[in-house]
Amino acid sequence: MGLQGWRTLFDNFSIHVVGLDGNHIGVLQSVREIPGFLALLVIFVMLLLKEHKISALSIITLGIGVGITGLFPTYLGLIGTTLIMSLGFHYYETTCQSLTLQYFDEKKSPVVFGKLRSISAASNIAVGVFIFFLVPHLSFTALYLLIGGLIFLAGVWSLTQNPASDGITPQNKKMILRKRYWLYYFLTFMAGARRQIFVAFAVFLLVKKFNYTVQEITVLFVLNNIINYFLSPIIGKAIVRFGERKVLSIEYFSLIFIFLAYTIADSKFIVAFLYIADHIFFNFAIAIRTFFQKIGDVPDIAPSMAVGFTINHIGAVIFPIFGGILWMIDYRFPFIVGAILSLISLIAVQMITKQVKKSTFIKNEEKIIHGII
Repeated sequence: MGLQGWRTLFDNFSIHVVGLDGNHIGVLQSVREIPGFLALLVIFVMLLLKEHKISALSIITLGIGVGITGLFPTYLGLIGTTLIMSLGFHYYETTCQSLTLQYFDEKKSPVVFGKLRSISAASNIAVGVFIFFLVPHLSFTALYLLIGGLIFLAGVWSLTQNPASDGITPQNKKMILRKRYWLYYFLTFMAGARRQIFVAFAVFLLVKKFNYTVQEITVLFVLNNIINYFLSPIIGKAIVRFGERKVLSIEYFSLIFIFLAYTIADSKFIVAFLYIADHIFFNFAIAIRTFFQKIGDVPDIAPSMAVGFTINHIGAVIFPIFGGILWMIDYRFPFIVGAILSLISLIAVQMITKQVKKSTFIKNEEKIIHGII
């Protein structure tokens, strides 16, 4: 709800109140991804706090960042509030992914991730309806304060909860980089780069070129999340049934054509359809995490999710600035780059089955050696 509320208001707030352009948006989106780039540091925070406590504090930080956004309607002000909001969001996402993979096995985790995406979609619908009806009556400042305040209170409540279990495997509290995880690292990097084309420029295209209002953006987000509410659990089950390679192949093959279609779309309804389709396939990316669960050692889950988030955001920090420069030359160029990234990812995911077999063999060998010892 916090992130969706911030995103729903962001483009209209940045264009109509702060007066930003494509190059500013590129920089801002890169700034937004810096805390994700620093997600690796959560490994050291785990030396002091349990992961579920880090999640709760992250939600509180997210609420503060969202709440104060409207109080600083300048370019530098937006950079500062975006950093705070993003710090909370990215540290929550890191610990959420880690805990899900720790508490659920290979057959259950894709389904759980799907259900979490579904719950997230329902939350996004709620905040979308909330914004739609309040936009005519409240200022951007009031809306940000209201949404941020609710998220802050939710974080405070979650600090009083203790869902921890002693039955899970203790996690390594140091940085883990293993050669046999290379494909996970590469796919994660490419996903971060590709995602930023969607996050930074798709909605900006809707507002800048097709003049979408806050209420129209809100309706689009609500429709998008209604679809994802029903589809996300199905995607999770599809990963279990068909495997990560097939699911990710469908995602990247489809995205090639979606990104290219952005470059020729001349109707606000067509570009809205592309946005919805783009977001549906974005949910397929949970297969990258469940792929790691099949090749990774259990004690490596928490540090590897943190390392993965950092790798994901190397591309996420670089590409919005690069894309912003390309946008100023021609708005089509960032989407062409997105199509190229999707093609490279499509080629890479064909190696998933081989990597899973290789890692399974290594794990079995280690078990035999450990048993002999």
